[in-house]
Amino acid sequence: MVSLMADFESADKASLFVTTRWSVVLAARDGEGRYATVAMETLCKTYWRALYVYARRHGLPPPDAEDVTQAFFERLLEKDYLKSVQPERGPFRAFLQMAFKRFLAKEHEHATALRRGGNAKHLGLDFLEAEAVFTADSPQLAADEVFEAHWAMTTLQAAMTALRAEFRDAGKEQDFDILKTTLSASGDGSSYEKMGVELGLSDGATRIAVHRLRKRFRELFRAEVAQTVASHEDLNEEIRHLVAVLARG
Repeated sequence: MVSLMADFESADKASLFVTTRWSVVLAARDGEGRYATVAMETLCKTYWRALYVYARRHGLPPPDAEDVTQAFFERLLEKDYLKSVQPERGPFRAFLQMAFKRFLAKEHEHATALRRGGNAKHLGLDFLEAEAVFTADSPQLAADEVFEAHWAMTTLQAAMTALRAEFRDAGKEQDFDILKTTLSASGDGSSYEKMGVELGLSDGATRIAVHRLRKRFRELFRAEVAQTVASHEDLNEEIRHLVAVLARG
């Protein structure tokens, strides 16, 4: 995937910031935004695994990491945590990471007791799957590195899932399975020729299909990142950061 990252900043910017999730949440910081809770919950459901693996790498055993992750979201969704967002705003990633760090340092024992008492807002999180992902991580990675790696991969996978869905809706999911390898490798002449045979396309038509796939993937990745920032300026900076994180892997 990393071979395509340099092109993300050139993807189309149109309509990315009409109503993004993080923009809605920030707009509700000092008011009663009608859709803020839904927007925040959607972001949390997407990126919660990065917090769980952070808690695990921080030294918490699986049951405690589960409890503190659930309890944190209860506090985030129901209390006044948005007041801690600074005027410069910044990406949702940075806010969530800092808020969770503070939560672990100061409040997780009390919050865990609340969670076990049955008062938490449950988000239906698959902790078994998250634990399997955590055990596959390199033990040399620090907690912050684990968090950022999972955040970046979650964003990447969301774009891939959206792209697959578009192909599936068009009745071309098998084409996607053939073409998707070009998202992580440049491909040589023989690979294009092989793909063309599988797709029933000429070499030229195959290259056009690959170009369109890559272009659409960049657009979807950019749109996914846009949901976690509040401006075009933040978007390019966040993309550069995630590219650097992915490159480390």
